Amino acid sequence: MQTKIPPRGTMRLTRRGRLALLAAGAVVVGAAVAVPLLTLDSRPGEPPPPTALVVPEGWRASQVYDAIDRALKLPPGSTRKSIGKAGLQLPGEAQGNPEGYLFPATYRIEKGTTPESLLRSMVDTANSEFNAAPVAAGAQRNAMNVYQAVTIASIVQAEAATQADMGKVARVVLNRLERGMPLQMDSTINYAMNRSTVRTSQDDTRIESPYNSYQRMGLPPTPIDNPGEEAMRAALNPTPGDWLYFVTVRPGDTRFTSDYSTHLRNVAEFNAVHQAAGQGQSPGQSPGGFGGSPQPSVS
Repeated sequence: MQTKIPPRGTMRLTRRGRLALLAAGAVVVGAAVAVPLLTLDSRPGEPPPPTALVVPEGWRASQVYDAIDRALKLPPGSTRKSIGKAGLQLPGEAQGNPEGYLFPATYRIEKGTTPESLLRSMVDTANSEFNAAPVAAGAQRNAMNVYQAVTIASIVQAEAATQADMGKVARVVLNRLERGMPLQMDSTINYAMNRSTVRTSQDDTRIESPYNSYQRMGLPPTPIDNPGEEAMRAALNPTPGDWLYFVTVRPGDTRFTSDYSTHLRNVAEFNAVHQAAGQGQSPGQSPGGFGGSPQPSVS
């Protein structure tokens, strides 16, 4: 674990912005609609096939692919292989990777539904939400493009222990970017290693990956999950504050601070709580870094 704040860097991907996301309303639009779980024709004694696919907030693209394969009763890996021919309308920064744009909602499954059609519905719904005038214009006014906002929202979705903490987590991310500090979020390490855990070791923070936010400056190259409306709202309208660190000591007790010494005391209490529960960290384990908290991603 590093013990000194890195020098002020020259890279600044964004600066503070305040804007309101579209009022809670038609979150699920177009091809993504909430539907009752009706039953289709099925053989006696067999469970009915699903008529809808629910994508929860915070799922990674890999989880969505697996869920589509199961819903459509396809061999594992089928949906992943279909991405290139799905004709997804993704932003150029995504470079064909739909992570962050598989919008959380309930999607209808009908006769003839294919992985490609489901993926297109998800991306089209995301574009409807993310490219709406208030979001796009607000991001532009504040030197943050929409793709960066979605990436920040995905970190917020993975790191925030509660919805009430989302605005504060977003503020930590923005404060660290503005100061030229590495994000040092455990959620990005988890994404790089395809896992979800509260434990991040020193070795983990040294892995070679563009998603290693301990060693690389700025935002990760893509979102790290598919964020929901509240996380997006937090990324675009973060809670005012000077926080640079946070740690969830116990459920419902996430502590934010701008003082590193205070953060270390909070981390020590986290360790004591988990050691008492028989979940203590092993020697050499990171206490969550400068910006993140040792809490699991919700993806």
